[in-house]
Amino acid sequence: MNDDRIDAQRIAADLEEPVREARALAQKFGLDPYEVNYWIVDYDEMNELIAYGGFQRRYPHWRWGMAYDRQQKQGQFLGGKAFEIVNNDSPSHAFLQESNTVADQKAVITHVEAHADFFANNQWFGMFADEPDAAAMLARHADAIEEIMADTDVDRGEVEKWIDHVLTLEDNIDQHTPYEPVDTGAFEEIEDRGLADVADQLEELDLSEEVKGQVFTEEWLEAQTEGGDEVTFPDEPEPDIVGFLLRHGMAYDDAADRAVEMTDWQREVLEIMRREAYYFAPQKMTKVMNEGWAAFFESAMMTGENFAGDDEFVLYADHMAQVLGSPGLNPYKLGMEIWQYVESTENRREVVERLLRVDGITWRNFHDTVDFDAVLDVLDPDPTVASIDPANLDELDPEDHRIDAEALEAARAGEIDVATYPWKLLTYEGMAERHYSLVKPQNRGFLAAVSQAELERVSRYMFDDSRYGSVEEALADVEYTRGWDRMFEIRESHNDVTFLDEFLTQEFVDDNDYFTYEYTHASGDYRVTSTDYEDVKKKLMLSFTNFGKPTVVVEDGNYNNRNELLLAHQYNGVMLDLKQARDVLERVFELWGRPVNLKTIVKEFDEHDVEVARRRDREPEPEEVGRLLRYDGDEVTMQELAWDDVAHLAADDVDYDTKPDDWLA
Repeated sequence: MNDDRIDAQRIAADLEEPVREARALAQKFGLDPYEVNYWIVDYDEMNELIAYGGFQRRYPHWRWGMAYDRQQKQGQFLGGKAFEIVNNDSPSHAFLQESNTVADQKAVITHVEAHADFFANNQWFGMFADEPDAAAMLARHADAIEEIMADTDVDRGEVEKWIDHVLTLEDNIDQHTPYEPVDTGAFEEIEDRGLADVADQLEELDLSEEVKGQVFTEEWLEAQTEGGDEVTFPDEPEPDIVGFLLRHGMAYDDAADRAVEMTDWQREVLEIMRREAYYFAPQKMTKVMNEGWAAFFESAMMTGENFAGDDEFVLYADHMAQVLGSPGLNPYKLGMEIWQYVESTENRREVVERLLRVDGITWRNFHDTVDFDAVLDVLDPDPTVASIDPANLDELDPEDHRIDAEALEAARAGEIDVATYPWKLLTYEGMAERHYSLVKPQNRGFLAAVSQAELERVSRYMFDDSRYGSVEEALADVEYTRGWDRMFEIRESHNDVTFLDEFLTQEFVDDNDYFTYEYTHASGDYRVTSTDYEDVKKKLMLSFTNFGKPTVVVEDGNYNNRNELLLAHQYNGVMLDLKQARDVLERVFELWGRPVNLKTIVKEFDEHDVEVARRRDREPEPEEVGRLLRYDGDEVTMQELAWDDVAHLAADDVDYDTKPDDWLA
């Protein structure tokens, strides 16, 4: 065994205590995570796991090699550093890179415990509740596809191509409904196309499949419906395109130059890919929330509770700076900032509600009457919880709801290292007071920043008319847990779109310097266009609605009564990339077997208007027009559609209907 491997084992042994204590600390903060198994891996193994999406086995395909190569080059040439990867499973599995410092590993462990809590308690992850062992499921999928590829009757290259076709539609599922396997039956595809009578007659003739294919061609079957009533389906637009193709699609046979029934292996692969898409959907839908949640509690544990030792703090600060300082749309930074804002906003509302019940204080005179520095001094954590001294354990009251009586008894018996782990003596209530957000130095102006509009709004909906005689009396009733309690409610039910929609306010945008930028025709480059929170919110939500990809649905499976597929792009002001759209249609054709159509809306600019606008330093107004793209197996054509044919696709705003009706705290 080489020295590096011996060193890796030593580091692993050093992590046993941090793993144990990080879980205990997470539970003190109110987290309820899955059990987590931690594994130490080397640099190459970590890159492989990242390429595989956090799992050790995936189905054979070139995409994993490409992802591995990209991850490796990022580390070699761009200075990227892999800290960990954790998967959504019960128990969860977290992989730590052995070359990282102990400070990095401790940060990762606290981060992972918060992820495991989010996996276990967010309802979107419960949408895939029928498969508690995801690693086993993905391994079964790998075995199944490997077995198909090993079949001498199946061309391995055809399997790879089929997977390529399906991956084009990887995210075109209905991520807002629970996963259910597709049940397909014999002749279902023909029957669904309005040809049930013909199918029944063919069955009665008891003809071989070869004769059916040669004599009763698809063209002949189509001709039987001409002149009859047009059959359309589905009744409502279908977002689960992959499931629709599995139920109703056919494979295109190049040799026969026509659509044929999918083989068993093609259907199996299609369902495997669909199942995996549903499994990974919640992670994509909650990236900002989940990473922000993990970063929030990692920071609270590592710095707020000194889980990073004195000799590790500088290294940890560098670690956190790398995570939060990543360029572009950083889900860690954005998510953490919104969670901090939610916590402080809820705590502020609690304090404001108490103060507005004090005699002589109203929403109109609030800022003139309240001494905010004095209020914050009162709200400072009691020394009992703020600083637990191992020498003064006898002074702690086991009846105090902020003190963990059982832990206090153990500490007095010398069974707890109180100097290292003072938080062990606190309850959830004690921890909330110890970490109260409004009195932290960076937040001390937050209470005073409450707006008159917010004060009026709070006052209007206060139905408890009990009054306090003094500010001190009112503040004595403040619930220190309110901010965290609200965070736990939100963690259960929201996804990124609803999270941003509800909690991204003008105050948040101003405090954190968010803005929008656009390409401007007048200048020929990108310019800041707005700091209004509605604009920022819409821009951000467009990056997360449907995983930031265009929302496309099945509108008709029997378009023009000729068994053609009609897809519709739900336009929200952002055009499709028409080149990519053409490529996708060619892929979908292979899964449908017949011509595929796509309705969309495009923006067109008049060149003269653009030139005039450029001279006047303003933006030209585009014209929105309907377009129909069609691929017939040979070429992609595009024709103009009347506005009436596409008006229903145009959205005035982002579609926020992304949740079951009874959800959202």
